[in-house]
Order: sequence, then structure tokens, then C-alpha cells
Amino acid sequence: MSTDKLPGYDVPRVEAWISENVEGLTPPFKWTRLEGGHSNLTCRLDDSHGKTAVIRRPPEGQLLPKAHDMSREWSLIFGLQNTDVPVPEAYGFCEDPEITGAWFYVMGWREGHAMYSQADVEKWVPEELRLTMCHSFIDVLAALHSVDPDEVGLGDLGKRDSYVGRQLKTWYRSWTSSVEKAEYDDPRVHEMREYMLAHLPEQGPARIVHGDYSLHNVLVGADGHLSAVLDWEISTLGDPLADLAYAINGFRDAGSSIPARKTVTSMPGFPTKGEMAERYAEKTGADISRIDYYYGFNHWKSAAILHGVYARYRAGNKSSEGVDLEQMKENIARRTQQAEEVFARL
Repeated sequence: MSTDKLPGYDVPRVEAWISENVEGLTPPFKWTRLEGGHSNLTCRLDDSHGKTAVIRRPPEGQLLPKAHDMSREWSLIFGLQNTDVPVPEAYGFCEDPEITGAWFYVMGWREGHAMYSQADVEKWVPEELRLTMCHSFIDVLAALHSVDPDEVGLGDLGKRDSYVGRQLKTWYRSWTSSVEKAEYDDPRVHEMREYMLAHLPEQGPARIVHGDYSLHNVLVGADGHLSAVLDWEISTLGDPLADLAYAINGFRDAGSSIPARKTVTSMPGFPTKGEMAERYAEKTGADISRIDYYYGFNHWKSAAILHGVYARYRAGNKSSEGVDLEQMKENIARRTQQAEEVFARL
């Protein structure tokens, strides 16, 4: 890609900064825009000696205060360098917005592919490697939750107490404030919130939670094992079981009466949600006897997130061109129904 078509990057100044601050990378680079990554501007850099790196910065324009937090991502990648969590090499972080208009960081390149769709799985992960991929996926999450944040300089990543309680407060506020614009409410959402507050699990030691750990936020190598975990911008300290439930909630639920949707994890070769949870417990020694609570919480939270997005579309705050609003409304109801079914098991 021509460097004069790269939004957000003053290429000469960035290359000069890398030359002065990053060992082992030699400009000029071949710049290649990479897709994905929550709209952050991400490029592959190939230097004149055949070494490859990745550069990442927020999108251009006015951002919400905590959105696209490059410093948080960098601190996670840097802090996890010498752990069993596969992260790219941490090359350098620039917090001088004069260089290219925003903070940015440079990290190593890892070979692999993110699994956004069934087509990605069919292309990159043959059926005989899918169980390997899923085991690696859960083993890496277990490794992350086994890291003591204080020992890797991440003890101040976030609050340590009542992760689920704080999430309930945030997303219930989102639901109630969106009802009028969405012209849609569901009494079950309020009832389940009361149930969750009354039965809030006692949180163990706070651990690093990714917050969006999924097969589209990791890279899978040719051998089926994870080569890197990406997109750390909403990571914090919290309850690892909530992180686990989020990560595997989309896998097939052998005990559910709700028909499975055609998703990545419904493909042949993928284990069930219960099998993934058992493997996590074996790796960490965690007590997963109350895992259904966390499954229900994550379905409820997903319904609240979708409800907020739906409300913004209905209010005209976001362009709904090409968006199936009826399908989105059905998805809110589906998530609510899934949460209700899980809590009924309790």
C-alpha cells in the first residue's frame, strides 16, 4: 500500500521515531494495512532486512475517554512477555502525540489467523485440528488467569473487588437508560438483575481478565495452537470465572433447549461448553460448581449491550443502513431467553 494512503500515520516521522527508539528494525518499511482490531489503525511493517513488526494506534477523530486505550494494550503485552501467555514481542511505545497525532506502539509479528467466521475455520483449521485449537484456546486462558498481576507489574490495572457486581451496575444502567429510545423493555431483565445481586458469588483473588477473549481475538498457527492473544484494550482485574464464561458461552450447550445457531463453535470438531469448562478446571484447579451463574450473567450482559446498540440505531445516533434492526431485536430477546434458561437451572 502506498504510504500516502495510510490514514493516521505520518510515515516519515514514525519511521524516524522507530529508528531512534526500537532496536532491530531498520526503516524504510513496506507498510501494509491490516483489517480487524476494533477499528484501530493497524499496519504490518516489513523492514529492509526482512524483519516484520506491527504498529497500532487509535482511529482518527474524537474518541470516548477510555476507548481505544493504547497504553492499556501496551502494558498488557509488555507485562505478559515472560509468561505462558503468547503475546507478540513488545518493541516500543510512543506517548508523544506530536509524532503522528496519537499514542502508538510497535510489537512483533506472529504468524496465524483469527477465526471470525466459519469460512476462516474451514480455510485455516482442518477438522482434525479443531479440538487442538480449542484446547489451546482454553489452556491459554487458564495460563492468563494463573498470572499474579502484581508479579508482572499489572497490579494497578483495575479495581479488584466485586467485578461482577460492578458489571451488573454498569450494564443495568445501560439497559434502563436505553429503554425509551429503543421502545423496548423486558421484565425478565430486571428480575434477573435482582436475582444476580441476591446471589452474587464471592470473588476469589483478582486476576487479569481479557474481557473479550474469543476466537476472533487470537491468532491460530498452522499447528492449531494459539500463536498470540490480541486486543487487550478492555482488559482489567476481575473474576476469572466471568472471563471463562464469556469465552465459552458461544460453544454448544448440551443441556439447552434453545436451537444452536450456525456459528464458528457449532462446526464439526468443536467440543461442548461443558467440556471446555472441565478442561479449564483441570488446568487451574478452579471450582466451577457455580459456572451456570456466570453463563447466565454473560447472556444477560450481552442482551444489555445489544439493547444499547439497538437504541442508538433507533434514535438515529448511528446509521442503520444495511443493519437488520428486527434481527437485532430478536437477538436481544434470544440472549435474554438464554439467560433465563440458565438461571432456571439454578
